[in-house]
Amino acid sequence: MKIHHLRSATFIIESGHHYILVDPMLGAKGSLPPFSVIRAKARKNPTVDLPDNASTLLEKVTHTLVTHSQTFGIKALQHGDHLDAAGEALLAERKIPVATPMKDQAYLEKYGLNITAGINHWETIDFIDGKLTAVPAQHGHGWIHKVMANGVGFFLALPGEPSIYISGDTVLTDDVKRALDELKPDITVVAAGQAQMDVGQPLLMAEDEVMEFIRLSPGKVIANHMEALNHCSVDRDTLRKSLQRHGLADKVSIPADGETLVF
Repeated sequence: MKIHHLRSATFIIESGHHYILVDPMLGAKGSLPPFSVIRAKARKNPTVDLPDNASTLLEKVTHTLVTHSQTFGIKALQHGDHLDAAGEALLAERKIPVATPMKDQAYLEKYGLNITAGINHWETIDFIDGKLTAVPAQHGHGWIHKVMANGVGFFLALPGEPSIYISGDTVLTDDVKRALDELKPDITVVAAGQAQMDVGQPLLMAEDEVMEFIRLSPGKVIANHMEALNHCSVDRDTLRKSLQRHGLADKVSIPADGETLVF
C-alpha cells in the first residue's frame, strides 16, 4: 500500500491498480473563503496549491471516500475543505464511484456524483475486494458540532494490505476509541490541525486528544489536515515538538504535500 498525501485532508490510497481518493479538495489556492477572520488571519483557502504530482495521481483515481460534506442540505455550508467544486467536477465528469455517509447520499446525488454506497454508523459493506466500515465522527466539542457537518471516519480492510482507519474530522470520542480498540487498524490517519471557527470550541482534536489517539493506535499513525487552511492553528513543526515532548515521534509520520508513504 502507498499513501500519496496531496494537501490538508486530501490523499490517495494506492492498492494494486486501485487508487482511492479521500476527501477531494482540489481547487486552486485561494478558491475558498476564509474559515476564520477573528481568531486567525483572514486568508482565503486553501492557503497552498496542490503539489506538482497531483494531476498525474488524480488521473489514476478509481474510487473515492468522502467523510462528510453537507450541513442542513445548504450548498453554501458544504465543507469545501473535504469536497470542493473542483473535487465535485472531477467525480461527476468521470462518474467515479463514491462512498459517503448515508446522510449525505441524496444531497451529493443532486450534484451529479456517482454515490455507490451511503453508509450508516458502524455499518460494514463490501468495498472493492475488501470491507469498509463507517465510524461515527463528532466534528467539534460542545454545541458547535451540532451545526457542523458531522460525518464518519472510515476503516478500510483490503486483502493483502495493512488495514487503515481514517479518523475524519472528529474529536476524540468513545466511538473513535472503540474503532482503535476493536478494529485494531495497522495504520491510522488523524486530523491534527486543531481547526477552530471564530466562535465555539475546537472542531478537531486538541493536543492532548491527538496524543491519546496516537497512544491508543495499535500501529503507525499518519497526521494530516495541517498547513492548508487558515483556521488550523497547529502546523507540522508544532506537532513534531509535541510528539517529541510526549515520546511519540517515532510512531508518527507527518507527510509533506506531495509526499508518498509506503507500507
